[in-house]
Amino acid sequence: MSTYFSKEKVLADDWVSQAEAARIRGVSRQAIARLIKRGRFRTLSIGGKVLLRRFEVENYKPEQPGRRPK
Repeated sequence: MSTYFSKEKVLADDWVSQAEAARIRGVSRQAIARLIKRGRFRTLSIGGKVLLRRFEVENYKPEQPGRRPK
């Protein structure tokens, strides 16, 4: 899922690559890609490179495994 940040100032320190996000979270790059596909992170694409907000990556709390309660 891509989000456009037309009026928002984009600072280099606020954004990380998928590989860096994986290192921060201690998971694989593929795991980050799955979370992006599921809409857990907003992304920004610049020149074909996908960036994620550092704040969202650092503060992400994974959901509990299993079915959701009714």
